[in-house]
Amino acid sequence: MPLSKKDVQAMQLPIQKLRPFENHPFQVKDDDEMNQLVWSVLTQGVLTPLVVRPLDNDEYEVISGHRRLHACQKAGIETVPALIYALDRDAAAIALVDSNLHREKILPSEKAFAYKLKMDALSHQGTSRQLGEKWSVSQLSEAGTDSERQIHRYIRLTELILQILSMVDAGKIALTPAVELSYLNEQEQRDLLETMESEDCTPSLSQAVQLKKLSQSGELTMDKIFEILREPKANQQEKISFRLDDLRKYFPKTYSVARIQERILKLLEADCRRRSGRDAR
Repeated sequence: MPLSKKDVQAMQLPIQKLRPFENHPFQVKDDDEMNQLVWSVLTQGVLTPLVVRPLDNDEYEVISGHRRLHACQKAGIETVPALIYALDRDAAAIALVDSNLHREKILPSEKAFAYKLKMDALSHQGTSRQLGEKWSVSQLSEAGTDSERQIHRYIRLTELILQILSMVDAGKIALTPAVELSYLNEQEQRDLLETMESEDCTPSLSQAVQLKKLSQSGELTMDKIFEILREPKANQQEKISFRLDDLRKYFPKTYSVARIQERILKLLEADCRRRSGRDAR
């Protein structure tokens, strides 16, 4: 959604009057790029004004420029140049998404929540019936190149629990199987996460599809998750695995899967040392 140059006001605004857009989906990290941005604003100033909207309490909500705002805060700069637009929350949300989707580096989770934010804003504006046509053909073309189908796939990622979504961002789980996993309920996802951590693996697309089907039929249990994830995959190294129920009887009920695994490895290590000591005699 392009911002109109009409009724825009340019001002120097005090940093303390600026607020990040509530629940905005784009991450602001203290990394090397941020350090470079801090150095840039210290040596050259803020070259591109922030885009903000006025709030009722004499403060302003940032629409575009969250990284610049954070850099200025770290640099101790007290005022920044800003363009003030009188936008309501929904119009500002659409503008925020459109101004960020063109970025070169954008995480799957950022896209997911950005598209969700825009979808909700469009729905509030009364365009939910025309969302498919209006969004994919006109409005979205201004911000990105994803197809309508791909957009809805990204939005599905917002149904993932944070830990699994982080694995998608890290490239440990691809987008397509992640979409299938998003249909599991929260408890099923937590069971899946526990299994992935204990087995040190992630589901392939075919395994994700199996998990989704069992979830939809109400048949997905921890044992089923273990069974599916233990299925051999192409180029997968051979490994030994155990049923969780077969191991739990040997450990306190309070032990998590990770703690059971840790305890088994320590017992095996101690046994190995004992055997090595006997062989040395």
